[in-house]
Amino acid sequence: MSESPMREPTFLVLTALAEEPRHGYAVIEDVATITAGRVRLRAGTLYAALDRLRAEGLIEVDREEVVQSRLRRYYRLTGAGAMSLAAETARLRSQATIAERRLRARRAELGGAPA
Repeated sequence: MSESPMREPTFLVLTALAEEPRHGYAVIEDVATITAGRVRLRAGTLYAALDRLRAEGLIEVDREEVVQSRLRRYYRLTGAGAMSLAAETARLRSQATIAERRLRARRAELGGAPA
């Protein structure tokens, strides 16, 4: 993965697949759950992201099954995908820690007033 920050939809798709293999609609549902409904991926956005992540080697097809005469493809995180997700998680955690530290310092400067 490049050194640039991961786009939020990519982060969320990888996060959804970190728990277990999922098919596309299950990824959409899990992303909505992860974000408390703030992010609702559209099918076109999701499948473009899945194709890109497969090409980058971050996810792979786990299995395919036919459900009600339709092909359902399950995706799983690869080792490279897990490493990329871990690196992005660490980057975000570091930035959040800095923000929290600065907000605490600001509250202290203001005599404990909310930031």
